Amino acid sequence: MMTRRTILELATLGAAAAAAAPAAGTPFTLPKLPYAYDALEPYIDAQTMQIHHDKHHQAYVDNLNKAVGSDPSLSGMSVEALLQHLDTVPAAIRTQVRNQGGGHANHSLLWQSLAPASKSGKPGGALAEALTRTFGGQEKFEDAWRTAALGVFGSGWAWLTTDRSGKVALEQAANQDTPLSAGRQPLVGIDVWEHAYYLKYQNRRTDYVSAFYRVINWDFVNERFRALTR
Repeated sequence: MMTRRTILELATLGAAAAAAAPAAGTPFTLPKLPYAYDALEPYIDAQTMQIHHDKHHQAYVDNLNKAVGSDPSLSGMSVEALLQHLDTVPAAIRTQVRNQGGGHANHSLLWQSLAPASKSGKPGGALAEALTRTFGGQEKFEDAWRTAALGVFGSGWAWLTTDRSGKVALEQAANQDTPLSAGRQPLVGIDVWEHAYYLKYQNRRTDYVSAFYRVINWDFVNERFRALTR
């Protein structure tokens, strides 16, 4: 029987979870963007969004399908399950699943985590309280977020994560690694691979990080936090 918590989690995780959990025998698929390519202008440009989603994310999906297609025992497993139990994935494809599966999961969440600045809202409710407990307030959290994102060496992500107790943390990850593999749940992450910002910002990662914060879909992140910690 599905509990209220299970129903709420499914409703909150929405398209990101649906894209990441195919039926048995069905390949992973690229989720649609929940807005137009230009919806995040002027902070993230339309050309970057189109290439990032249609080309980069599609490549992760295609390569993940190739990897898991070689082992029928993995058929029907969600990408989250694969990443949470990498030690059970056959060694021959484990690195591919880690990299390509991470790319698929990370980007599926990313698209849901963004919204036009006019609709982005702000941290609220239980999440705002958790940020205050951990960082001393939302402004201090924003400063810590910026420091984490700028401190990622090379390509990777800066993540706001939580555990079941509601304890939040900022984490850095290289390449397409995900907090899922370390037993934590990602709430929102900033992609600091150069393909995420170079067309508009070139080497000005600082400007990109500031702009990205303006289009975080905090309503989605607030609900995700609530669903994951009830």
